[in-house]
Amino acid sequence: MKYQVSNIKKSKIWFLIFFIVVGFIALQIPVNVLVGAKVKFTLFDLFSPISGAFLGSFFGIFAVVVMQLFNLIIHGFTNIDNSSVLKLAATLRFLPMVFGVWYFAVSKKKAGNSRLILLIPLLSIIIFNLHPVGRTVWFYSLFWFAPLLAWPLRQRFLVARSFGSTFTAHAVGGAVWIWAFNLPAGVWISLIPVVILERSIFALGISASYIFLNNILALLSKNRILAGVFSFDKKYVLEFLK
Repeated sequence: MKYQVSNIKKSKIWFLIFFIVVGFIALQIPVNVLVGAKVKFTLFDLFSPISGAFLGSFFGIFAVVVMQLFNLIIHGFTNIDNSSVLKLAATLRFLPMVFGVWYFAVSKKKAGNSRLILLIPLLSIIIFNLHPVGRTVWFYSLFWFAPLLAWPLRQRFLVARSFGSTFTAHAVGGAVWIWAFNLPAGVWISLIPVVILERSIFALGISASYIFLNNILALLSKNRILAGVFSFDKKYVLEFLK
């Protein structure tokens, strides 16, 4: 029994390392550039939210932080011609993703303290509207009600869970960015159609990543490579793997 438990722990450690490596590679593949700063969205933004679903909230967040820190060690701090405070804000942009991971991980739970994550978008709305510019474009922060609207549907529809996750990350990022970069109202207004398209793509990408990895784990479990190590959702497993 001890030998079996030891093997399970080793398998989880190796999977964590594998997840970090894949996440680091995803960080190198740009998808879009964030307006107002030379910071790029990458495939990492589509991949990392699902980490908490398979590793658990704590290890999922840990994996995201390690990926980002390792990326900083390799590439250095983001090159922005502004104050050190702004450089730090841009460099620590993984903070929004941490909350995105948290939402995706806890949204599979039915009750308990999981609803605490819903405070994050609400606080982000308040912080955004406390800014002088934010008050003039208050309607932009209405995007961040999406995680609350998606919450009742999260267990029935994977895409709702993904929308909740990506908009939670977006809420935190928006609240940070308006204070860090003081973008004018016109920029926030021009971003509205961009956000709709961008976050829709992100939600679909997160869902696709989850289904793909879910089936990989089902395949490994079926072949008794990682049997009993990780749970997977049979709802999103191909018929021949069940």
